[in-house]
Amino acid sequence: MSNWKKSLSFIFAILMVAVLTACGNTSGESDSDQSGTESEENDQELIIGQISWAENIAVTNMWKVILEEKGYDVKLNNLNMGATMSALDSGDLDASLEIWLPVQDANYLEKYQDTVNFSDTTWYDNAKVGLVVPEYLEDVNSIEDLNDHKELFNSEIVGFDPGAGTMEIVEQAIEDYALELQLLPSSESAMIAEIGEAVKNEEPIVAPLWSPHWVFSKYDLKFLEDPQNTFGDTEKIHHATRQGFEEDYPEVSEWFKNWKMDDQQIGELIEYVENAEEPIDGAEKWVDENRDLIDEWVK
Repeated sequence: MSNWKKSLSFIFAILMVAVLTACGNTSGESDSDQSGTESEENDQELIIGQISWAENIAVTNMWKVILEEKGYDVKLNNLNMGATMSALDSGDLDASLEIWLPVQDANYLEKYQDTVNFSDTTWYDNAKVGLVVPEYLEDVNSIEDLNDHKELFNSEIVGFDPGAGTMEIVEQAIEDYALELQLLPSSESAMIAEIGEAVKNEEPIVAPLWSPHWVFSKYDLKFLEDPQNTFGDTEKIHHATRQGFEEDYPEVSEWFKNWKMDDQQIGELIEYVENAEEPIDGAEKWVDENRDLIDEWVK
């Protein structure tokens, strides 16, 4: 090859490298511009705590559907109640959608009121908590009756998550009523399974439960009277967020404040989620059927 042809080939190769380099950034953004875009996208990620309770799984999946339709990337972090509040306190979690007040979660409000934002607004105003037994236990109608029939229950109260505020209230009830029964912690699913097995065999069982919950539509259960009002009257369900959340996500913060559900709405949502192959599938179905209601929240 002649020298001039070699030179021409060399120049052509240099030009090709330059063209390919220019094509490598087709967006026309500098590295710093691209970094800024990624940062902006990351700012749309939300981490919501999920507790393994039927209504909590239902509403967290519902909000995941709603928020992801609005362009947010939502991660559900499975934690117990104690770990949830600690994560809100440290800023590792953006929101928890279920805080029962004024009684059940009062201990968390007292501990974290200066470092976690507890909403003034509520999304459900007709909640109830207490000890339940099957309806066929006709002689057991009050917490005061439990000691007289402790042998029926093997001196045991079947419980659920040890970190739940309700479990602490049960311990308080044991003290208030001088109950000679022991509270056995487990999980909500295990507790519900034991209730189901007991009802199937018409055996006695006493356990803490709350409404709204799908279990009341499946089994005939009754709340025991609470003369000392240890469990309180009607509970209201709030949400809580980490400090700085409202400033970082003012739109979502406003949507959470607008959120309201009645007995029928939350009951249907829980049913859809419980009966779906995956919780998110049931939540998607419910959201699709309740667009007008959701539009009131996210207006």
